[in-house]
Amino acid sequence: MREKIRSIVEDNSTKKGKIFDYVIQALIILSLVAFSIETLPNNEAYIVDFLFSFEIFCIVIFSLEYLLRIFVAKKPFRYIFSFYGLVDLLAILPFYLNIAFDMRILRAFRIFRIFRALKLIRYNKALQRINIAAGIVKEEMVLFFIVTLIFIFLTSCGIYFFENDAQPNVFSSVFHSLWWSVVTLTTVGYGDVYPITVGGKIFTFFVLIIGVGIVTIPAGLVASALSKAREIQDTAKFPKTS
Repeated sequence: MREKIRSIVEDNSTKKGKIFDYVIQALIILSLVAFSIETLPNNEAYIVDFLFSFEIFCIVIFSLEYLLRIFVAKKPFRYIFSFYGLVDLLAILPFYLNIAFDMRILRAFRIFRIFRALKLIRYNKALQRINIAAGIVKEEMVLFFIVTLIFIFLTSCGIYFFENDAQPNVFSSVFHSLWWSVVTLTTVGYGDVYPITVGGKIFTFFVLIIGVGIVTIPAGLVASALSKAREIQDTAKFPKTS
């Protein structure tokens, strides 16, 4: 019984599996459209009632899907705490929270309904490659972000020492200099905070050069990882025969 359900829920190479995927994808898109229509002002009462009924229908289907995936998972807890499991949960959790608690503040949880859009990742091979690529490049990205944080701190200290005397209100501390460091290293440069001293401008020039590298390094890592992910997918689809 479990294997039959698994072949439908997790194997989209079968006819039933494809139908299941297409139905879920269609419901995800329709539920997002319905959510957007809900935000329109002055909706007629019948539209509100229909959207609420449709929301309940979608929640029932998504809840059944979530429970079925737990049921067929070889390691249920691993699925529950996985990226896909958390996204599936966030897609339905706001509805149940809104029912369980009559608190105005919990309406904010409804924003998590947009996570249904992320559910489409499960059904898109290109986006699945991104997930595989993320696993491949995870360690390098962690190291990159650690180094980036170090650079942000060092450049914040540098611009503080150059500009504090000239602009004590703008660069009043290393912490106040963090915003300049972030927008400069990421090459955004909003122009709301900028150096006016010669030393600060020269320092900014070198920071911008470093910022170009900070922007391009992740792109190279991700591109390489996506190439490897495609090879993994192709190998899984067309295994080599001796």
